Amino acid sequence: MEKFDKLLEYGQSYWLDNLSREIITNGNLENRIENEGLRGITSNPKIFMNAISSGDLYDEQVKKLAGNGKKTEDIYESLVVQDIQKACDMLRPVFDASNGEDGFVSLEVSPYLARETEKTKEEARRLYKEVDRPNCMIKIPGTKEGIPAIEEMLYEGININITLLFSVESYEAVAKAYLNALERRAEEGKPIDKIASVASFFLSRIDVLVDKMLLNDIIPQLEGDKKIVAGNLLGSTAIASAKIAYQRFLKLFSGERWEKLAAKGARVQRPLWASTSNKTEAYCNTRYVEPLIGRHTVNTMPGETIEAFKEYGHLFPNTVQQNVDDAYRVFDDLKKVGINLDEVTRQLVEEGIEKFIEPFNELLETVEEEAK
Repeated sequence: MEKFDKLLEYGQSYWLDNLSREIITNGNLENRIENEGLRGITSNPKIFMNAISSGDLYDEQVKKLAGNGKKTEDIYESLVVQDIQKACDMLRPVFDASNGEDGFVSLEVSPYLARETEKTKEEARRLYKEVDRPNCMIKIPGTKEGIPAIEEMLYEGININITLLFSVESYEAVAKAYLNALERRAEEGKPIDKIASVASFFLSRIDVLVDKMLLNDIIPQLEGDKKIVAGNLLGSTAIASAKIAYQRFLKLFSGERWEKLAAKGARVQRPLWASTSNKTEAYCNTRYVEPLIGRHTVNTMPGETIEAFKEYGHLFPNTVQQNVDDAYRVFDDLKKVGINLDEVTRQLVEEGIEKFIEPFNELLETVEEEAK
């Protein structure tokens, strides 16, 4: 607990990147909230697919809903909404004590809608109303089509967690959508002090793809100093991207435009470091935690990352603002060795959508089998 208290003192909240009925019922979630300083939870189709397909905690509810003639999609939604509601209720004390800054539980719109602006709006409104908890956040991907939906939902007063951000430019676009939404509300005399949003910047997937390109395509073709430069880039792109995005955050949430909103009670849209589990054996399990500690940030960690950080993580204030020059140098060196980061991040967005669609399909199939 002391380590997470210190993390909070340094300005960063940690959220759990996992939600299941099991951790709600077995005391695990309650323990993390009360004894380990947990400040929020995120979920996604893959997490729910794993939860529903293992164990029997959902069986009775599925049987009842199927017996009432509910369709597969409706059964899935009933299961998920119930878990979200229970988690929201358990985190409500955190939400109240933090004056609505933390204590949130995130629920994703269907991944099928990643390219559908109007349908995303409809589903976001419906899910937010269905959960009916002030500390629910609706997750919408930061795609080109998602950004207008994000702005509109924030304008309507719905808390939004923007997902699938891989580039600094995409981060900046969703931060501006947040500011636009607040300004629209303020101009109409609507309150803006209760609107909350996080911008989820995905990390480990960036390094997985860039490292693969470096090892398979770039380094074998190079010699001399360029080969050394390329070798030094391994495992460095994600953290560099996050540090540069944080610099944009500091710029966007300061100055005259922001001060006008802050005077009306607006809170900043916090950068959230997502996809923080280590996917490369050679790297430390806390590599996406230790260098990215800073004020007004969130880090979502799966259970294994939390345990690793508790056991041997190092904790220093404001590491996200350290070695920023090195971060810009990484971007320059990527260009020098022939890696186009724009193309990389576009590929990651498309793959990210698919990585949510696949488990969502499996999830619906699992529910359908359970219903039968």
